[in-house]
Amino acid sequence: MTHKKPNLPSKICVVCGRPFKWRKKWEKVWDDVKYCSDKCRKNRGDKTTDRSEK
Repeated sequence: MTHKKPNLPSKICVVCGRPFKWRKKWEKVWDDVKYCSDKCRKNRGDKTTDRSEK
């Protein structure tokens, strides 16, 4: 039995910089996925808003 999990595509999270792998729930939108988690997705603008306020 051959497992396909080692061959899953991966990306780098634009917020934290950590790599993350493809998930079944992202199957139809994989090209649009930019964040590894909901936490990173929610914090995506924190750094840029802090700079613009100063």
